[in-house]
Amino acid sequence: MLNQRCAVVTGGGRGIGREVARDLAAAGARVALAARTLSEVEAAAAEIRARGGAALAVRADVSRVEDVRALFQQARAELGPVSILVSAAGIAPSATVVKTSDETWHQALETNLSGPFYCLREALPAMVEAGWGRVINVASIAARTGAPYIAAYAASKHGLLGLTRCAALEVATRGVTVNAVCPGYVDTPMVDAGIARIVEKTGISPEQARRHLEEMSPQKRMYTVQEVSALVRFLCTEEARGINGQALTIDGGSVL
Repeated sequence: MLNQRCAVVTGGGRGIGREVARDLAAAGARVALAARTLSEVEAAAAEIRARGGAALAVRADVSRVEDVRALFQQARAELGPVSILVSAAGIAPSATVVKTSDETWHQALETNLSGPFYCLREALPAMVEAGWGRVINVASIAARTGAPYIAAYAASKHGLLGLTRCAALEVATRGVTVNAVCPGYVDTPMVDAGIARIVEKTGISPEQARRHLEEMSPQKRMYTVQEVSALVRFLCTEEARGINGQALTIDGGSVL
């Protein structure tokens, strides 16, 4: 389906990014997986190769522009021109506004917003030149609404949605689409870490904390990485060429 196109997936070592990398490889893409923890992306890439796919593992911190440049240089050299970008790397700090430190604020913005910007800036010229490209930014329902204790996270994701919309209009006539996927709580290691923080701060049990997050959805559940990845994969297809600049939500109806 993806005809040996080269895809870069950040955050590819775990959670949503890892599942997306598997899915794109299964659909025929050659995938460069990037994350800060090399052992995780190496394991994910090895799994893809064991299934007959083509995969490259790269250690990269997307908040560092030099890492992003090196990632794309390596991907182009080993896999070919990059025509698909999925920015799934992210962090989710939690604190009230007044207790959000400068360090936490800047880390959230640099990872969740500057990182996708750096990747976009690297990816778009070749996509425009080729007349075909797909960019999917993994945002969050926090890109569309607010909640207590997530000011830095929500601000970064709101910014990511603005970046998505602007880039989408810049390349709309060039065969390139730029979209955002906005999940609610997805059952991933990131959410597990959030549950641990809730337990530490409140003293409730992990089971109670998980139920609290599930109750925030009208469907009373968390979402799966497979659900998110299926939408990302569809947005990479030719059939999705008319979808551009959108924030597609997977949240059971939480944000309408």
